[in-house]
Amino acid sequence: MNEIGRFGLWISGRHWPAGPAAIAEAAAEIEALGYGSVWIGSSPADDLALPEAVLAATTRLVVGTSIVDIWRSDPKTLSAATARLRSAFPGRFYLGLGMGHAPAVEATGRQYVRPLSKLRAFLADLVDVPAEERLLAALGPKALELASTSAAGALPYLVPAAHTADARRILGPDNLLIPEQKIFLGSDPATARTVGRRGTAIYLNLPNYTNNLRRYGLTDDDFAGEGSDRWVNTLVAWGDDEMVRARVEEHFTAGADHVALQVLSANPAPQLPMPEIRAAARIFLS
Repeated sequence: MNEIGRFGLWISGRHWPAGPAAIAEAAAEIEALGYGSVWIGSSPADDLALPEAVLAATTRLVVGTSIVDIWRSDPKTLSAATARLRSAFPGRFYLGLGMGHAPAVEATGRQYVRPLSKLRAFLADLVDVPAEERLLAALGPKALELASTSAAGALPYLVPAAHTADARRILGPDNLLIPEQKIFLGSDPATARTVGRRGTAIYLNLPNYTNNLRRYGLTDDDFAGEGSDRWVNTLVAWGDDEMVRARVEEHFTAGADHVALQVLSANPAPQLPMPEIRAAARIFLS
């Protein structure tokens, strides 16, 4: 696998531009800024068309999914797409997989039961995807244990640095640990919390996340409404440049190999926040 350095970007699939030329232009600039990886979120399709477009526009950038939802995906389609990317872009793609969330699964009329068993079975069906080229969106101890034995490591999402320390202990010293961290480059508390709530409110009704965060001191009071100040402060690194950099460094101190930065913007439009991505590059990559 290509060297990915310390910092990458987590970007929702919904925020990428629609046209192939615009995707290519953005991907090329992200690579030129010095980021080592891009992680495409919001359950990218199992044909892996968007990761392929980003890979095709770059020469060294490592691209991963964060994550493909196993409830919405076909393992044969996913295996074939992964093989296509591995052949065209050797050493530059990680298949990130996850168990999804009960509300989304149940909205389709299915029951969200035994998700970890579902993930194990899905992994068994990915016969053409080597374990060293896949990562799991593991939060709890059992999922992290599975990531340590059946994948190259873990992609924890929406976690504080204390979770990173626990994940490293469970994964052991050799597996990859790549947490996502939301950042907002701004010191005004009201603005930062408004932006932070906009970027995190969707997760308040997803028990996989809230149950995990209870392990780190958050309570029902923090999950009420649009989330408490403590909810935002736990999940979003905000402040001046030094404050944000120090918060991100906590993940490395706790054992992370790489951090996927999700750069939040004060602009509420669902678009690629390139001005903020450039500003973050000056802080983390200069």
